[in-house]
Amino acid sequence: MSHTQIIPDDVALLELARQTGQTLKNNGLKLVSVESCTGGWIGQIVTAIPGSSIWYDCGFITYSNLAKQQLLRVQPQTLTQFGAVSEQIAREMAQGALTMSQAQVAVSVTGIAGPTGGSTEKPVGTVCFAWILENSFTTAANSKTCRFCGDREAIRRQSVATALQGTLELLRNSASLSLA
Repeated sequence: MSHTQIIPDDVALLELARQTGQTLKNNGLKLVSVESCTGGWIGQIVTAIPGSSIWYDCGFITYSNLAKQQLLRVQPQTLTQFGAVSEQIAREMAQGALTMSQAQVAVSVTGIAGPTGGSTEKPVGTVCFAWILENSFTTAANSKTCRFCGDREAIRRQSVATALQGTLELLRNSASLSLA
């Protein structure tokens, strides 16, 4: 579990979105975002980039467990066993988003932005991420859990930045596998 303290501003988030978009475009790939605690912020920041329709397919905001199940095919038993804020759920969200879209790259975020909702095991600031790249050349995936500090907005900003940074890392690490 990683701990992050830097709170990105709008300029930093836009730059991450621009870099992500350029990398996706260069590889002929499309992104789908699936969000819970960030409430569509990833979709908002990537569509702020002109020309994003070339590389951004769609986004899902699945705040409730029922929405995760109905829209993304998250399994009820996974929710029961691990809880909505878990890497297992983040992975199922990302896989479901790929299945329900035309994208080859998925990023998912689920967490506790606060100020309430935390527990001893999963305090406020616990956010889980998953990234999947699937195309005819390769499949790559990654997931992680972070513990962010700050108020609700700070946690959400750090989550958006981490989601985009993870997408870039997945793409760059997979670049040697002939993506396009």
